[in-house]
Amino acid sequence: MSYINRRSLLKGVAGFSAGLALSACSQALSGDSRNSRTQAVSQTFDIDQIIDPNTLEQPNLRVGYVPVNDCAPFAVAAQKGFFYKYGLNVTLNREASWGTSRDGLIFGRLDAAPVVSGCITNARLGAEGARHAPMCGAMTIHRHGNAMTMNRRMWDSGLRPLNEYNGDLDRFARDFRTYFDSLPSEQRIWAVVLSSAIYEYFVRYLAAAVGIDPIATFRLMIIPPPQMVTNVRTGAMQGYMVAEPWNTRAITGNEGVGFTFAQGKELWRGHPDRILAVMESFIEENPRTYRSLVKAMIEACQYCGDPRNREEVAEIISARAFTGAPSKFTRPGIVGDYNYGGFDGQERIVSSNDTTIFDVLPDDLPHPPGDHSTFLWQSQALWLMTQAARWGQVPEFPSDAEALARRTWRTDLYREIATEMGIPCPGEDYKVEPGELFIDRKAFDPSNPVGYLNSFEIRAKAPIKFFLS
Repeated sequence: MSYINRRSLLKGVAGFSAGLALSACSQALSGDSRNSRTQAVSQTFDIDQIIDPNTLEQPNLRVGYVPVNDCAPFAVAAQKGFFYKYGLNVTLNREASWGTSRDGLIFGRLDAAPVVSGCITNARLGAEGARHAPMCGAMTIHRHGNAMTMNRRMWDSGLRPLNEYNGDLDRFARDFRTYFDSLPSEQRIWAVVLSSAIYEYFVRYLAAAVGIDPIATFRLMIIPPPQMVTNVRTGAMQGYMVAEPWNTRAITGNEGVGFTFAQGKELWRGHPDRILAVMESFIEENPRTYRSLVKAMIEACQYCGDPRNREEVAEIISARAFTGAPSKFTRPGIVGDYNYGGFDGQERIVSSNDTTIFDVLPDDLPHPPGDHSTFLWQSQALWLMTQAARWGQVPEFPSDAEALARRTWRTDLYREIATEMGIPCPGEDYKVEPGELFIDRKAFDPSNPVGYLNSFEIRAKAPIKFFLS
């Protein structure tokens, strides 16, 4: 098959998928499937269109999303008219997994899509499990909003939510090691949504932080988010890390197959979760379109982050066209009344305004003036690269890491776009991550990433030291 024919086939498949996605979203909007395509096209918004679509290189876009709470800004941008405001006609494509969301960009089926933090930098590096591709991102979709779920057997063995250990990581380590030591090797499985990305790094980081070698202790497998609960129920894995609502769905009172062990923010508070990704060529060929897309998504994130809108947002994403999960599942991660669950009849609800951060950062989260959730710190891209090196997904920490971060996390573009919107931004691209933000209290200084790497006793190929490649 020639390249042209293969590309034509991809476009045909994309058009068919887009039609299905458009129909599903229209049904969610109208409640009537008979004229769903017409209703989606003719929908009007109580908002002025400030960008003429005719001035954009490519006003018609295909944008992916995965059925997790992360889709909130995309759903809001579509339903509240933010795409329309900036001259865009967007078809939202529901993706089966984070792998298909990433690959949809790489193979041209999608124009833009959210990807798991770490995906963009590792695509540039060609890290293990990551297809080599010139991917870029200029903004974070949200921070936090994810968690680790453990199964009922882990609870019965004595494991409890991390916050109940009150900082006694030695006791948690004993409970964790005792449980996995009791299992045959084929059952020592932990699931994540994508390889070479932050969820995999968090699972490994947690284990290593308490002196357990994750490479020797368990295996990681890749499972799409909507399949996590079913796989725990069938015993295919002991636990998983995923975005909401697939942690809340597992707890007692819902599916009852597990409990939330820890939110990702308990491992690294302030971490970026999802990035709005495009291919570098898209920015080069469609600079005005890209600016419109980022502006629409920034406004959608601001809407999602407003406490007055959170109940509504949880309802919007519960539609079949988005997560398809009842609002009792989507609500905790959005509103912040988060229930860890458990099997002893106790209530473990924690109310917090940083369960998922779409816009304004909490006052008690250290950050410089002008910082907000959608701003990408290139220093955090370096942290992700250290983890790729730590776990052997790249042979060495790249000597051009700063240049890679600069090409990959486009803070230059974000500042220009945000300035046009009257949004202040930090003047720097790098900041130190204080030790108090990490579970192991180990600060990350981006000026010395190799020293940071060598400070970990547990890593792939230890005790060999890292050097710049």
